[in-house]
Amino acid sequence: MKKTLLIALGGNALIRKGQAGSVAEQFENLKMPVRQIARLSERYKIIITHGNGPQVGNLLLQQECCDAVPKLPLEILVAQTQGQIGYMIESTLDSTFMELGINGEKYFISLITYVVVDENDPAFKTPLKPIGPVYTEEQAKTVPYPTRKTVKGYRRVVVSPDPVTVVEKREIRRLIDMDFIVICCGGGGIPVIREGRGFHGVDAVIDKDLVSAKLAEEVAADIFIIATDVPGAVLNYGKPGEKILRSATPDQAAGYLKEGHFPPGTMKPKVEAAMRFVRTCGKRAVISSIGDIEKAVEGERGTEIMCKG
Repeated sequence: MKKTLLIALGGNALIRKGQAGSVAEQFENLKMPVRQIARLSERYKIIITHGNGPQVGNLLLQQECCDAVPKLPLEILVAQTQGQIGYMIESTLDSTFMELGINGEKYFISLITYVVVDENDPAFKTPLKPIGPVYTEEQAKTVPYPTRKTVKGYRRVVVSPDPVTVVEKREIRRLIDMDFIVICCGGGGIPVIREGRGFHGVDAVIDKDLVSAKLAEEVAADIFIIATDVPGAVLNYGKPGEKILRSATPDQAAGYLKEGHFPPGTMKPKVEAAMRFVRTCGKRAVISSIGDIEKAVEGERGTEIMCKG
């Protein structure tokens, strides 16, 4: 019986720092993580989640440049990028299986995934998540949504509530039991609020790593890997004594968070996601670089959050 491995790919899996983000660059960048995932699929059931920040940002910028057609809400842009990135991962997987000569039939599928959030979540009172284009101070005064000053300039901000549940979790469980590689929860999923027996989308962004932790819990994953652009969580980042944290219990990681070792918006949500999964499921979570996914699974690289004794 194969164990279940959930791999959360960071945005740098497709677009690296300093790149323009062309389609050719994104396909090329996917080769390294996908090659590792293809090899791991021989031994594990695989779920892939992914970020979509640059892709949604590009769509928002395109909307700002054109008034000839109606502008689309954020939930629709998230759905569009789920399909776009899902196709790119599937296509790269297909090519990689052929290149590696991996025998036997391999199945993979991308799911447009939506995630329930609580309309009473305190996050709805304070939009803080920056998205989309950068504005000057004067431009920011003219846009029809809230903005805030960031290091890049003024940007639109939206709320970022906690994920409650992944709506398609049952379908995902069934697919991985049939040995499909499932690509889902792109960009944190499409945020929705329950309305009777149905749902309606909301203008929000859910953190991709927190959604991945929730899904890992709901499908009973055995290992949760958060693949990013650094080797792991760093203590004393940018200060004397800087070092990679190789392992910690959830309580130890929580202590480091309180001490301010992991910056908000970068490493903090990744550490929180790993802690949530381990506390809920008692299994392994590892934060590693994109290039070390296989070694992270084997316990040789990255920052491992795991219950001890």
